[in-house]
Amino acid sequence: MTAQEIIILVTIGMLAGILSGFVGVGGGVVIVPALVYMLGFSQHQAQGTSLFVLAMPVVILAVMNYAKTGNVNWKFGLVIAATFVIGGYIGSKLSLKMPEAWVKIIFGLLMAYVSFRLLLSGFQSINQHDS
Repeated sequence: MTAQEIIILVTIGMLAGILSGFVGVGGGVVIVPALVYMLGFSQHQAQGTSLFVLAMPVVILAVMNYAKTGNVNWKFGLVIAATFVIGGYIGSKLSLKMPEAWVKIIFGLLMAYVSFRLLLSGFQSINQHDS
């Protein structure tokens, strides 16, 4: 891993942890798109690595399936998992200090943005296959 990759992974872990603690969102909502757009992971690699981060013990069987096909990056997952814990603590502290309405607005904006990016990416993939 390069120093730049470690910085990106720490940022992903912190943001995922903060948002998880802040609005109760699963880390995959942040981790998967971040790995795809910031580090060039395939969707399957990003999903497998995200599941690894959240694996203990909830999704261990899903991680095993991704791992069997080579779609888990163990080193990157460990860095994100370590910083996710710290981010979760910070996010929960921030959320509890804000009015619930603002937390709902922030969560809704995040979900709308991620949904838009995923839809756009999916439509672009379909159009590339039709060409």
